[in-house]
Amino acid sequence: MHIKTTTRLFTPLAFMIASLVPLTSVAADYAIEIQNLTRGTYFTPLLVAAHPDSTHLFQSGMAASSALQAMAEGGDIAGLEAAVTAVAGQVVANPAAGLLLPGASTSAMINNDTNAANTQLSIVAMLLPSNDGFVGLDSLTLPTEPGTYTYNLNAYDAGTEANNELRGSGMSGQPGMPVPPPLEAEIGMNGTGQSGSAEGFVHIHRGVLGDMDAAGGVSDISATAHRWLNPVARITVTVQ
Repeated sequence: MHIKTTTRLFTPLAFMIASLVPLTSVAADYAIEIQNLTRGTYFTPLLVAAHPDSTHLFQSGMAASSALQAMAEGGDIAGLEAAVTAVAGQVVANPAAGLLLPGASTSAMINNDTNAANTQLSIVAMLLPSNDGFVGLDSLTLPTEPGTYTYNLNAYDAGTEANNELRGSGMSGQPGMPVPPPLEAEIGMNGTGQSGSAEGFVHIHRGVLGDMDAAGGVSDISATAHRWLNPVARITVTVQ
C-alpha cells in the first residue's frame, strides 16, 4: 500500500482548494483518530460524521444553529446527530465513551459504502472548561487515495453565550459553564465574571483567560491549568 502523509491546519481556504479537486474514486473505509492536544482541557462526547457536501454542522462567520448551541454550551450532540442522520449521513457518537482527557486519543470507523454521497467529514465536541467553546472540523472532503492524512484542528466559539468563565448549568441560553467530574476539583468558585457579550456568530476562539484566584477573582477558570492556544486537536484519517 502506498502511504501518503500530509499535515496541515484545516482552514476554509484549504477546504475551497480541496473542493476543486475531482474525486477519481470513492473510498469506503476510513479509520479516524482524534487526539486532544491540550494540557488541561477536556472534550465532551465527540460527534464524528460523514455527510453530503450540502450539510454543515457549523460554519465560520454564521450564526449557530440551536443544535450547535446545545453542543457548544452543554456538550449535547443529539441535535447535530439527528441532523446528519436526516440527510442519510453516517455518525459515530461518543467514541471515547465520555470525556476525552488532555493528551488522550480516541478513534472511530466510517464506511460510506452504502451512501457514496457522504464525501465530507465533520467533527465537533465542546471544550471544558469554556462557556461555548468547541473543537471543530467543518466539511473536510474525505481523501480517496489510500494513505494516512493528518489535520490540526482549531477551537471555535459558537458566539451564543458571553465568555464569563463562571460555573453554571450548561443549559442552552443560560449563562455559565458546566463543571462535571473530574473538573469539579479543578475549577474555582465565587468569580465575579469576565466582561463581554455573546458575539452572535461562530468564530475562532480567543482562548480562555482565567485567573490565579480559586476562591474569587474574575474567573472560575485557572489561568495556569486551563489556558490553551490553537490548535487543540489533531485528527489522523487512514484511507483503507
